[in-house]
Amino acid sequence: MRAFFEAIEDLFVNGLFWPYDFFRFMENWWTSNTVNWIFLLAGTVAMVYWLLELKKFNDRGEEDKSITAHSYL
Repeated sequence: MRAFFEAIEDLFVNGLFWPYDFFRFMENWWTSNTVNWIFLLAGTVAMVYWLLELKKFNDRGEEDKSITAHSYL
């Protein structure tokens, strides 16, 4: 069982996280935070898409806004 967990450790430390080791030793702050900027951009795009979808449903009046619309209310 110990070898199984050591294999998982090796996969993540030496395999999947190698880009982070590369970015960690860079001198430029903007380039070393590239992954953070990508996640920020993806989250912003997803939030804008979700808000536009909510506005579309609200404008069409498809949502049941009565008090008995949901069982937990």
